[in-house]
Amino acid sequence: MTAGPTGAPLRILTVCLGNYCRSPLAAAVLAAKAGAAAEVSSAGLLDLWVGGTAHPTMIAAAAGLGYDLSGHRPVRVDAAMLDRADVVLAMDRSVLERLRSLGGARNAAKIRLYLDGRDVPDPMGGTAEDFAASAAIIEAGAARHLP
Repeated sequence: MTAGPTGAPLRILTVCLGNYCRSPLAAAVLAAKAGAAAEVSSAGLLDLWVGGTAHPTMIAAAAGLGYDLSGHRPVRVDAAMLDRADVVLAMDRSVLERLRSLGGARNAAKIRLYLDGRDVPDPMGGTAEDFAASAAIIEAGAARHLP
């Protein structure tokens, strides 16, 4: 990845289904690793958890890796967020397809999967081990998106 327009920080948006598990952690990991080189935010396709917090088990999994999700508040993605971002990272193929529909042709080139050719497993409904495994995958995949 390269820097944003005119040397500004790269604006990265991570998106999952509810902005409750995967995308908040991906945003936290990318922000921590990129520092001032990137502005990172996250959102979800659904508004089920808007105004709440991240999933408690993901908060714990993130803390185990050194990331703090306690202040995260889920938000729903909108077209303006897609327009503002330099890169939009979908956590899985179903999210990718919906983002491409929402973003239209003007945003198509910047919307891609977080992992090359595969989904980040959604731990929702799973065990603490499932959340930890998803968190580890998210952390390991971050480097490829950094400026």
